[in-house]
Amino acid sequence: MSLPLAQPRKLAHTREVTFHGYQRDDGLWDIEAHMRDTKPELFDIPGERTWQPLEPIHDMQIRLTVDTALVIRDIAVSMNHTPHEECGQAESPMRKMIGCRLGSGWRKAIEENLGNAKGCTHLRELLFNMATAAFQSVTGTFAGHDPDQPPPHLGRCLSWRFDSPLVERRYPIFFKWTSKSKS
Repeated sequence: MSLPLAQPRKLAHTREVTFHGYQRDDGLWDIEAHMRDTKPELFDIPGERTWQPLEPIHDMQIRLTVDTALVIRDIAVSMNHTPHEECGQAESPMRKMIGCRLGSGWRKAIEENLGNAKGCTHLRELLFNMATAAFQSVTGTFAGHDPDQPPPHLGRCLSWRFDSPLVERRYPIFFKWTSKSKS
């Protein structure tokens, strides 16, 4: 089902975000994120510069190298285009994320290491969603998971709520599960 027909309007901004997951030959995984902002018309930040139509204002990439437990083993960042000269200073603090795990507490780790003036808003936005891309990419993510505990995606959205028909079909042992029910 598509969105309803929009009112007459004019494009003002485009943000393109993509995520890719790659299985490496050495057993690790690369999760890559790319964000690109453009404007359809001339864009000026007074005192900074002027961008031509469709010239990237932001063009940023992150590569996380993770193991099957989703622990970050390495990180690479490229800020190809930024609106301000100072933005490039946000690349090196990203290394603080090495050793963090994409899972429970991921957003908290991002905020602790890179929050507010410690990092870049746009890089943080990409990092937030890289966990989901990793879950979709890395096989064996839940290997070794405690069979008496629900997989981490259960109870995290409407479709995967513990009383949903989907959980009843796919994970009947956890249908209507509560933390008290298995204690």
